[in-house]
Amino acid sequence: MDRSGLNSKFSLKNFRRTKIIATVGPSTNSINKIYKLLDAGANGIRLNFSHGTHDEKAQQIKWIREASKDLGKPVAIIMDLQGPKIRLGDFEGTIEISKGQTFKLGLNSDYTLSGVIPTQYDLSTKLKRGHQAIFFDGKLRAIVTSVSEGIVYLRAENESTLIRRKGINLPDTDFGGDIITAKDKADLIFASTLDIDYVAQSFIQSAKDIKELRKIISNLNMKANIIAKIETQRAIDNMEDIINETDALMIARGDLAYEVQPEAVPVYQRKLIEACIANAKPVIIATQMLYSMTSSSEPTRAEVSDIASGVISGADALMLSDETAVGTYPIEAVKYMRRIIMYSEKNLEKSEVNLVSGSSKQLAISNAVVDLARSINARAIVAETKSGATARIIASRRENIPIIAVTSSSKVAQQLAIVYLTKSYVRPIDKLAATKLTNWLAKNRVLNIGDMVVTASGKYPGVVGSTDTIKVRIIE
Repeated sequence: MDRSGLNSKFSLKNFRRTKIIATVGPSTNSINKIYKLLDAGANGIRLNFSHGTHDEKAQQIKWIREASKDLGKPVAIIMDLQGPKIRLGDFEGTIEISKGQTFKLGLNSDYTLSGVIPTQYDLSTKLKRGHQAIFFDGKLRAIVTSVSEGIVYLRAENESTLIRRKGINLPDTDFGGDIITAKDKADLIFASTLDIDYVAQSFIQSAKDIKELRKIISNLNMKANIIAKIETQRAIDNMEDIINETDALMIARGDLAYEVQPEAVPVYQRKLIEACIANAKPVIIATQMLYSMTSSSEPTRAEVSDIASGVISGADALMLSDETAVGTYPIEAVKYMRRIIMYSEKNLEKSEVNLVSGSSKQLAISNAVVDLARSINARAIVAETKSGATARIIASRRENIPIIAVTSSSKVAQQLAIVYLTKSYVRPIDKLAATKLTNWLAKNRVLNIGDMVVTASGKYPGVVGSTDTIKVRIIE
């Protein structure tokens, strides 16, 4: 299965701007399936740490890197932390709740003995009178009437049935920075010895949560970037501060819909995407993009429109969850998503974007690169980057000019794998890295005679923020 030379067959003809992230689970838990996910079009792989063992995750990471090497394709590995388990606990059978009924919640309670429904988190320390509680994907809504001696009392607003271990959404509740659990910390210690590119933080409330995670990552000497998952009302309220602090952002539409109401999600999705583009931060749309393909070989028309909308709005990446983790058609789901993305990019006009604001030299040079490339109808932009920042800023312009990033860091190349319109290569630090890569692309017929290329490089290669030279080159 050695395909180490496949990188030379990379083509600009069908260059896809919007990236695809697939989740590995029972349906794709083998090197063969992971290989097929990447070959079908996945640029990033999400590992959900809510499920599975550390041994399983270590094996999956090994498989991903092996498949990535064989395909000659940098791949971003995303570690998705579980976060606080705001769920019901275990009890026998089901519990019928009638409208207007008062019921009680308590940490690890014995429902049979006490009549108190167990939870996996001590909600009595966070909930207050008047707070909303939404159970089991919106099937039951209730209002907190009082909290006393570790017990939360609620009044049901509708009739429903409770099932053990189902989730609870609490749109009015502030978790006060208490979102990195003991399990998350143990998972991070484990992952610190492995090749992780991003850590996705669940249940984000404010920028303070990201700072706390960044401190832990730094202390563990991890080189991973942080993805802030937007899935709470508090996160929406603090979106500007969160975007400023995070490295990337994920719009987790499933839980978010129960926090802000489903009809508000498309509006917030568009606002979050626009804000991320304006700050040169990668943004991912997640949840139920092709959910019907967990059991069907084809998507619904609404799902096709949803993906096209994500493409038009300029998202960096679209993510598949259950579709590739537990679905019956995981590889087909990736292929369908790629097909829809390609057609949408070819035939639909993308939204206008707001330029990244600021007055830094790096920003000015990146904007100049794009303006020059556009004015001469360049075939591609070849940009040297140490940290990935230059490529991300150029990508934030959302032009239809392929960005070919050259970096000395495999970690940066992998992180750029889910960035809009960007293809990355790893090359040694060299004053002529961009020139040599351009020569290599021409030799391997990625670039053709007569193509014009704009290159961005620096006087001090390997130094962050040193890009200072722009050149136009005609391939001969």
